Amino acid sequence: MDRTSLAPQWLDAEEQQAWREYLHASRLLEAGMDRDLQAHGLQLSEYEIIAALAEAPNRRLRMSAIADWVVQSRSRLTHTAGRLVARGWVRREACVGDRRGVELVLTDTGLAASVDAALTHVQSVRANLVGPLSREEFLALGRAMGAVGRGIKSKGAVDGVLNAEEQPA
Repeated sequence: MDRTSLAPQWLDAEEQQAWREYLHASRLLEAGMDRDLQAHGLQLSEYEIIAALAEAPNRRLRMSAIADWVVQSRSRLTHTAGRLVARGWVRREACVGDRRGVELVLTDTGLAASVDAALTHVQSVRANLVGPLSREEFLALGRAMGAVGRGIKSKGAVDGVLNAEEQPA
């Protein structure tokens, strides 16, 4: 099929407004969450990792699983993990049962950092996202974003983007 024969399906005015509001608010939300966590010397991306590890069995997860969860390329996660290793919050270990893989393991110091930042994090989530919405709107947002995530994953679209990040410029 010829690409020029496909007419674009432009967003109508309401869709365009909703799209722009989403982009703007999602960037403000991430910036606000980062700002709030700075008091603990953390970025949101780092907090997501140590919080996930704190909730994981034996406080350990395979790095590839973490990368998928936080939507980072393997290369970017390696750099983020390096910062956490340098702080003594995590250590890298060979995967149990699969020596080819690498797991991040949350240390006691990392667990303490996670616990210390948790109250700030949940207050930030409530102030910046939950508070401005009714409970119904918030739950509907969660369902809508779940559908968006599943749709993107079903097309494999995110794999290409994350793999492209790892290619030299």
